[in-house]
Amino acid sequence: MSDNHVYKILELTGSSPDGTDAAIRNAITKASETVRDIQWFQVLETRGHVADGKVAHWQVTIKIGFTLED
Repeated sequence: MSDNHVYKILELTGSSPDGTDAAIRNAITKASETVRDIQWFQVLETRGHVADGKVAHWQVTIKIGFTLED
C-alpha cells in the first residue's frame, strides 16, 4: 500500500433534536454504512428549527473526506 493518499469529499446534512454533536454523529454514522475509510469531517453550517420559542431541532451540514482505495 502506498503512502500517497487521494481523498474524495462528500457533503452531508445530519439532524437531531439533541444538539449539534448528535446531528454530526448521525450524519457520519449513516454515511459509514456505505462509505469506507472516512478520515475526517469539517463543519460548514449549523442551523436549527424553532418551535414555541425553543430550539426544537438542529441541522448541521458537514463535509466528510474518505480515502480512495488503491
